[in-house]
Amino acid sequence: MSAPSGAGISNREVTPYAILDTLRNVLGTSPVPALHEPVFRGREWEYLKDCLDTTLVSSVGPYVDRIERTLEEITGAKRAVAVVNGTAALHVCLLLAGVRAEDEVLIPSLTFVATANAVMYCSAIPHLVDVDEATLGVDPAKLADHLRTASEMRGGECRNRATGRRIKALMPMHAFGHPVDLDPLLKVCAEYGLVMIEDAAEALGSRYRGRHVGQSGMLSALSFNGNKIVTTGGGGAVLTNDEGLGKEAKHLTTTAKLPHKWAFFHDRVGYNYRMPNLNAALGCAQLEQLPGFLAAKRRLADRYMQAFSGFSGVEVFREKDFATSNYWLNGLLLAEKNSGLRDETLALGDSAGIALRAAWVPMHRLPMYSNCPRMDLQLSESIERRLISLPSGVGLG
Repeated sequence: MSAPSGAGISNREVTPYAILDTLRNVLGTSPVPALHEPVFRGREWEYLKDCLDTTLVSSVGPYVDRIERTLEEITGAKRAVAVVNGTAALHVCLLLAGVRAEDEVLIPSLTFVATANAVMYCSAIPHLVDVDEATLGVDPAKLADHLRTASEMRGGECRNRATGRRIKALMPMHAFGHPVDLDPLLKVCAEYGLVMIEDAAEALGSRYRGRHVGQSGMLSALSFNGNKIVTTGGGGAVLTNDEGLGKEAKHLTTTAKLPHKWAFFHDRVGYNYRMPNLNAALGCAQLEQLPGFLAAKRRLADRYMQAFSGFSGVEVFREKDFATSNYWLNGLLLAEKNSGLRDETLALGDSAGIALRAAWVPMHRLPMYSNCPRMDLQLSESIERRLISLPSGVGLG
């Protein structure tokens, strides 16, 4: 995205009232009740009615197959497996990557809680790492420095020096749809024998160096929750370029039942993570509109950047040179000296009917993850107290 006109003229003082006035100029005066409302302007009603007319409303139906093939076309992944939600997709990715009980998985502390929860579902332990202000994702240089001191290679495996546990995987998250810098992270993974799993829950339509995110690691996960750029109501998908893993993902998420006309034989502990045909039908109609949704999101992001270009001490977060973001959620990043304005701005927005939100509370400050192994997390703490999420629904663009 090109620099907004007026960039460099940064002399307007940032205050909560100035932020709210600027948002009103972008959004208009009507209340914005949700941070990210879905838009249904395509064939949603038609496809849903087809499910009802055919009675194919559960986990078997043509729309499930169709959404998987469509996701493969859009992302370039060889296999897409539709599941019930993004957290289930992350769980399956970790299982297929070989994460087992007592393993450690490197994840950003600044993430949505599902990233950490999925690790715990495997009886594994989140190992919390810091992020890079340039991407809001895992900082490759800080991660490499941390592993040099906190880990050792033993028997071809990366081990935490302090706990003795195997560090099996790295799961970077593309925060707000902005791709992390994947290439240096892949080098870290290669050096330490780590599996990469991309948490691309927020990043459908985002690209890293021209390639859709979700293909740099062994597996990746998407989410189609009601607030995502494309929704199935509730849903997600596993992506992989390994045909064998794709087949395993499908088997594992369909209760590990062996195909048979009438017999119910399951060859392992599986999961009922199947996406219903109803949800897939909604998603198929939404995916048909994805190019327009992405264009609308970029228009809205550009308007925010233009509107805030004259301020000092605050900026709208933008994609980096190596990335094409879907701008799923626009973030207003205050300078550290202005971090004290965040809560006042959030309260003022709430009273004015403008849906603003804080960033996630970092995982190391949540009670269930407070004792997890971690590196220095100063930047995660800093960004959390400075970031304000702006209304970003497709309809606003």
